[in-house]
Amino acid sequence: MGQSNSGFSEAGLRRLREVLARHVESKRIPGLVALVSRGGRTHVEAIGTMRCDGGAPMRRDTIFRMASASKPVTMAAAMVLLDECRLRLDEPVDPWLPELADRRVLKRPDGPLEDTVPARRPITVRDLMTSTFGLGVDFGLLDSPIRAATFERLDYSVASGPAPEPDEWMRRLGELPLSYQPGERWQYDLSNEVLGVLVARVAGRPLETFLRERILEPLGMKDTGFHVPAGKIDRLPPLYGPDPQTGEFLVWDEAEGGRSSRPPAFQGAGGGLVSTADDYHAYFQMLLNHGMHGSERILSRPAVELMTTNRLTPEQQAAWNAMYRNVAHITVGQGQQGGWGFGMAVRTHRGDHAPIGQFGWDGGTGTTAYADPDNQLTGILLTQIGMSTPDSARLIHDFWTTLYQATDD
Repeated sequence: MGQSNSGFSEAGLRRLREVLARHVESKRIPGLVALVSRGGRTHVEAIGTMRCDGGAPMRRDTIFRMASASKPVTMAAAMVLLDECRLRLDEPVDPWLPELADRRVLKRPDGPLEDTVPARRPITVRDLMTSTFGLGVDFGLLDSPIRAATFERLDYSVASGPAPEPDEWMRRLGELPLSYQPGERWQYDLSNEVLGVLVARVAGRPLETFLRERILEPLGMKDTGFHVPAGKIDRLPPLYGPDPQTGEFLVWDEAEGGRSSRPPAFQGAGGGLVSTADDYHAYFQMLLNHGMHGSERILSRPAVELMTTNRLTPEQQAAWNAMYRNVAHITVGQGQQGGWGFGMAVRTHRGDHAPIGQFGWDGGTGTTAYADPDNQLTGILLTQIGMSTPDSARLIHDFWTTLYQATDD
């Protein structure tokens, strides 16, 4: 079968390229970079162009907006503080985040904002790290008053503009009630942003500075950060959001002069990183190596185990399952196969080609990065096509399906 000693079959890698190229040839994906690693061998495919109308080709060092695939990396900064006992999982966050002290909680999560009761207990570090502090994206509450208020005060997507600086952002957050009691329900995204502010305040310097000192520089992640410097901007493609009706490529964010071209006032831990396939490979390989990078320890082994095993209670897990059943076209299976660790999904049952124990996450800009301890495998696929249509999600699904078919022992 043309098997190599890398753990991938040569025929399987050819098939992987063919499948990826087919998506580009469909004209729905202008270009992509894929990296797969196993058995000491790394294989990279760069296919297509950086713009939908042609131009410069995709390259191995193309820089991408990682969106929610930022979460597994920024979470490492909090894990460093846990390792050093500067944070403790079950202590309240009030000393560092006084804006979140003395919370009020909605009597009904879909009820009026003024109809509240006192929180039964303070918000803890663990609540933020598991996305259960009481606020966040909940697809069952999209029409609720709390969702509208949260969007109005805190959202800073491409459509709504940049966020304010962290202290003002936290002040706005502190004006809102929680939709659930702390620790009661898993909700997406917002807790990661709050955790980024917490890390910065505990560390005494901006999130990016601390992340760079303790994670990015030791791992050689030279192209990862919260913006793309002018000298590298030619390596950043535009961000497209296809029109859901026509499929026409609409520019959500240009490279030159766009939002990723300048340092943000708010360094968003939940989705603000830009990076490359090789940088993310270094990070996920460190996790597979139990926190080691060569002879240097980046995170403790227990810290990595905490991050990469399911941390949800049965009740929290039920909320996760309900949420992702309702957005199948977005997740295409990712997110429907188990639980949530710290900053990433963790497979707890087998529902497709990927095995139990696989961990990582996806981004709404068409990015995906996971590692698989059983197979010692890493897969990273990067595009710049937002999930306004199913096209990038289908590409991600086909990437993982074909990658696992290429494994051969």
